[in-house]
Amino acid sequence: MGSKQFLSDNAAAVHPRLWEAMRAADEPDAPYDGDAISQELDARFTELFGRECAALWVATGTAANCLALSTMVQPHGGVVCHEEAHIEVDEGGAPGFYLHGAKLLLAGGEGAKITPDGIAAVIDPIRDDVHQVQPHAISLTQASEYGRCYRPEELAAIGALAKERGLALHVDGARFGNAVAFLGCSPAEAVGPAEALSFGFVKNGGMSAEAIVFFDPDLADVARYRRKRAGHLQSKGRYLAAQIVAMLENDLWLDNARAANAAAAEIASSCGGRLMHPVEANELFVRCTAEEREALRAQGFGFYDWGSDAARFVTAWNSDPEAASALAKAIAAL
Repeated sequence: MGSKQFLSDNAAAVHPRLWEAMRAADEPDAPYDGDAISQELDARFTELFGRECAALWVATGTAANCLALSTMVQPHGGVVCHEEAHIEVDEGGAPGFYLHGAKLLLAGGEGAKITPDGIAAVIDPIRDDVHQVQPHAISLTQASEYGRCYRPEELAAIGALAKERGLALHVDGARFGNAVAFLGCSPAEAVGPAEALSFGFVKNGGMSAEAIVFFDPDLADVARYRRKRAGHLQSKGRYLAAQIVAMLENDLWLDNARAANAAAAEIASSCGGRLMHPVEANELFVRCTAEEREALRAQGFGFYDWGSDAARFVTAWNSDPEAASALAKAIAAL
């Protein structure tokens, strides 16, 4: 049996094709983003989404989210997001840093998903005057922090509200591949009418490259300057571009996501009423006592505690099917 670790997809191995791609890129070329591979990205994403795209690589999801939002939000403005969104809970104040003090305006919502009604409940009470922070953008996570996916019709409804209120729309796609794999729709349908997408690759078999995909090329022109100012314009950017192109080639990103989702579904099949949320991607939140968690760890399974009475299990592109099956049986036997 392979690894029994289900701590995080961030801890998974790098897919071999990416090592091959980086080795192939190990020839002299123009620095920064002037190399041939980086110059391919706009066309690659335009083909994938079926609409004009401008794409920039960065090294982290935090930078991808914050640089994208920095093109949409003025320092005196705000971003509506879920109260458990990654930008609120897990990015160490980076949005305030990159956005020069702009505020996050927090909405509720089941499964860490926001809705038009939830967004309206946050922004409707804000007076249109200089004494209050004005909303400038909406950010949602696909799949959400609890592994829930927005359906195309949900995205369309949020997009309609954004258009009506004059707000930009950003999608944090750290696990975008898992969402597309679950929904069975096109990438364009899974991102909806967003102006920008943080397209995650590191959690899905990548090493050190994420993409900011702008569906408004004018925003990309702004982001290029802000990426440099933020210290994310790497001099040997071709190695980041090579990872992204390798992931897009022959839909490796989607194959990897399907494998991770399948392992999660295998485990979920034995969890029954223990599941705190429906499993729609590669994360499982499972009710279990401290004693039960200790029993699972005694069998070699690795995972994170989730509060005092639950555990989080995350599968990855290379999760061992036998290990997933063993974990499913172990949970069923608790």
